[in-house]
Amino acid sequence: MSQLNGPARSEAVSFVIDNFAYLGTGWDGLNTRFTDFWKYDPVNNVWSQVTSMPDSTARSSAVAFATAGKGYVGTGYNGFNYLSDFYEFDPATGNWTRKADYAGGARYEAVAFGLGNLGYVGTGFDGNNALKDFYQYDPSLDTWTDVGFSGNKRYGAVTFTYNNKAYVVTGVNSGVMQNDFWVFDPASDTAKWAELRHISNVSTEAYDDAYTTIVRWNGSAFVGTSGGKPYAYISTGENISSNLTTWQYTFPDGTVNGDLWNEKSPFEGPPTTGAVGFTLTSTTGGGGYIATGRSTTGQAGASDYLREFYPDETLNPNDN
Repeated sequence: MSQLNGPARSEAVSFVIDNFAYLGTGWDGLNTRFTDFWKYDPVNNVWSQVTSMPDSTARSSAVAFATAGKGYVGTGYNGFNYLSDFYEFDPATGNWTRKADYAGGARYEAVAFGLGNLGYVGTGFDGNNALKDFYQYDPSLDTWTDVGFSGNKRYGAVTFTYNNKAYVVTGVNSGVMQNDFWVFDPASDTAKWAELRHISNVSTEAYDDAYTTIVRWNGSAFVGTSGGKPYAYISTGENISSNLTTWQYTFPDGTVNGDLWNEKSPFEGPPTTGAVGFTLTSTTGGGGYIATGRSTTGQAGASDYLREFYPDETLNPNDN
């Protein structure tokens, strides 16, 4: 699809409002971190620049989410310090407003998602340790509330949302890829977090025998539709080296056919890490996107590419 109009980068953030994707911040692979933000229109396949974050807020490996029609960006790393500050973007006015700092403290490579009119941020790395805390943000009160996390410590994980639930998976801690997989249900009257099947071959059953390349960190995730049915997808990222493998997740449906992974076509670009993934309603039949990232160290490896995934398109018998 259309390349980002701004500089190539990795470790950017993105959020979606009214079927437009917003992408910004990130790192050029050398000395520069960014504050600029860009809006992607999937109908016309064009990028347009929106208001940059305040001048002093350049960062990489931050988090972002959208809720109640506004976008939120915070935490990350500015090249010298880990950050805890948080900002709200109003697409109607183009204004950025500083909000209450993240209650969990400074960190980078955390994850975030929006559900209903609330946002959630958790996990990450504080410069010394991987983390496993999680906090809920209420924009109407500008307050953070501890909601905990039942999984392992990690950073560089991915998250995706479906049917008012959020899923947290992958990531790394001290060089060990994390294979536990969790779903957050804000409507639950008991445990908000429930564990799903692991993403590596740990059972004595056959379903996970092929789970050899799902674990990773700094990957990308999105939700797409195949055969009229929603699935989640994980692609790109690192496990010893950057990779291309793409896995499709079948959401739990109360049967033995749910909560399972199947490998799909590899990412059709160079091995990439530190990209962003997002979901839009597409007029061309895809809907899942991966943008920016890096394929090698330094500025030469930074990417400004945007690629759309077509889960139902078959180019040959081995490509689906």
